[in-house]
Amino acid sequence: MDVRSGQNRAAAHLYPGLDPYDQRMVEVGHGHRLYVEQCGNPDGQPVVVLHGGPGGGCSPAMRRYFDPAHYRIILFDQRGCGRSRPHASVQNNTTWDLVRDIERLRQGMEIEDWIVFGGSWGATLALIYAETHPQRVNYLILRGVFLMTQPELDWFYGGGAGKFFPERWHNFEKLIPEDERDDMIAAYGRRLFSGDMQQEIRYARAWAGWENALAALNVNANGEGPADYARAFARLENHYFTHRGWLDGDDTIIQNRHLIEHIPATIVQGRYDMICPPTSAFRLAQGWDAAKLSMVPAAGHALSEPGITAELVRVTNMLRDKKDR
Repeated sequence: MDVRSGQNRAAAHLYPGLDPYDQRMVEVGHGHRLYVEQCGNPDGQPVVVLHGGPGGGCSPAMRRYFDPAHYRIILFDQRGCGRSRPHASVQNNTTWDLVRDIERLRQGMEIEDWIVFGGSWGATLALIYAETHPQRVNYLILRGVFLMTQPELDWFYGGGAGKFFPERWHNFEKLIPEDERDDMIAAYGRRLFSGDMQQEIRYARAWAGWENALAALNVNANGEGPADYARAFARLENHYFTHRGWLDGDDTIIQNRHLIEHIPATIVQGRYDMICPPTSAFRLAQGWDAAKLSMVPAAGHALSEPGITAELVRVTNMLRDKKDR
């Protein structure tokens, strides 16, 4: 889960916009080509940035959490979204495909190990990648934790969050006949994959609009985003949520946490995150001695929340300073 609302707002404590020194399309098999970019210091400490969604794509603002004199910053659009192709495709597009893609990029760039930075679904993917390749991760920076569990999905698509935003929930729910509302993910899925482009766009905008509306404490989400972005975002999220991330069970990430408990981590969580409630971040941190949970007051879910931004920059600067000593 993640959205783009507000990500391009200027913030005084972010590093200035960075121009990539390398941009390319990388073939990863089964017809998929990923957009990949690098910026900052080519000889610097490598960090890979995992965007949210699934389907959100990366944006220039995501480069700006890292000191470009120190970090080698690697961003890419995951399968089917952003500038990756084919657009909005769910074929050969699973969590495990993405884990293989991340490892392929690391090997192709001849990086021994790296910092993994991810928020929302990006945090989910960061955790699964780290549990699969723990020797390749030297630090985890996680924001707005989502563990891909049924209770989390029930909260957001079963009416829990709707109790705080009843007018927004009504707009999301009213497009679905009453006899289908017991499973909103499935109901939207039938329409997002109907083959009728106009219907897919209509329901995609409603799906993305519901998430956008709850992203930050102060967000103006009344307008509609671009149709192609909304369609990729909604189809990929729905696809991944329908399949519960292709995990072995509902609590797979927590059950496998022992594989990464030696890896230091910082977990940055908005106290009033309505998309990924803080209970998941708290559960993840409990008993993980190498992890620090930073609960940000007066903050919601979005990467651009001022308190979250400040804390993420503080963490990346702390790691920079530690490395430079």
